[in-house]
Amino acid sequence: MTATFPAGVVGYRGFQAGDEAGLVEAWNLSLPADPTTRRWVRDRVLLDPNFDPAGLRVAVLDGRVVGCAYAVRRLVPLSPYAAGTETEAGWIPFFFVEPGIRGSGVGRRLVGEALDFLAREGRNRVDVAGYTPNYVAPGLDLELYPQARGLLEKLGFRVVTTALAMDRSLVGYAPPSEVLELAAKRLAEGYEVGCPADGELPELVRFAGTGFNPDWAEAIRRFPDNERLLVVRKDGRIAGFTAYGAYQGPAERFGPFGVDPAERGTGLGKILLHRTLARMRAEGLHGAWFLWTGEDSPAARLYLGAGFSITRTYHLMRWTSR
Repeated sequence: MTATFPAGVVGYRGFQAGDEAGLVEAWNLSLPADPTTRRWVRDRVLLDPNFDPAGLRVAVLDGRVVGCAYAVRRLVPLSPYAAGTETEAGWIPFFFVEPGIRGSGVGRRLVGEALDFLAREGRNRVDVAGYTPNYVAPGLDLELYPQARGLLEKLGFRVVTTALAMDRSLVGYAPPSEVLELAAKRLAEGYEVGCPADGELPELVRFAGTGFNPDWAEAIRRFPDNERLLVVRKDGRIAGFTAYGAYQGPAERFGPFGVDPAERGTGLGKILLHRTLARMRAEGLHGAWFLWTGEDSPAARLYLGAGFSITRTYHLMRWTSR
C-alpha cells in the first residue's frame, strides 16, 4: 500500500516501488557534483543483497521524493575472507535533500530515521560512506557539502579519517627511465611480471582477500579481463598485483593495487604502477583515477611521485552509541 501525505506537508517513509525515478531526479538536483543514474541505483542499491526498503528513508512532498537517507547493514558476508556480517556496524552510504527545502529539518529527520533503523538492528557504529562494495564515495566532501558536516555533528558524528582521491593524465605518458632501470634490475634478480593465467586467479583472490581487503578479492573474482591485471612473482609466489577497470564503471579507474609488506622497499609498487599506466595508455585511455588512499600513507606518496594530483578530499564521519 502506498503511503500518501497531505498537500504541502513533508512525509517520511521507507522506499516503495515506483520511487526510483523521483529518487534519481532529487539526487541529481541535490548532489550535482556526484550525479547518479537509474541503472546505478538499480544495480548498486536495489539489487544489493543487503538492501532493505525500510532502511532507504525518503522524504515526500506533494507526491514527489525530495530527500533521502540510505541505511544499510550486512545481511550476508562481503566475501569468504570477510569477518562475517560485521554485526555491530552500519552505514549511511548517501543522503541528500533538495536545495529548496534545506534548513527546514528534513535532512536531520532523514538521517535520524536512518540511525534509528540501524539501532533497531543492533548496530552501534555507523559510518557515513565507506560501505563496500557499493559506495558512492569513501567519505564526505566537506568542501562541496559543508552543510552536511554541521548536520551530522549535531547528530553525534565525528570525523575519524581522511581519504584522498587522485587523478593523472595519460596524454603523452611514458615510463620514467629510472623506473625502467629499476624494473630491469628486479627482473635480473628473479622477479617476474605479467598478466595471470586463469589458473592463477584463485591464488590471486586469496592473496588479495587475506593480505589486504575482502572487497579486493571480490573485485578480482568478478574481473572480466586478465589483460588488465598484472602480477609480480618471486620464486613462484605472488609478491604484488595491480589492476584497472576492475569495478563497475570506466576502464580509467585504477586499482586495486597491493604489494606484500615483506617486499616493500624493493620498488615493486613503483614498477607495477608505471607498468599499469603504460598498459592503460596503450589502450588509448586518456587518464587514470581512483577514489581513495590514506592521507599520509606510503601509497599517497607513491602516487604523487608518479604524477597523480589530489582532486578531492573525503572525510569519513562516524557515530557510535558508546
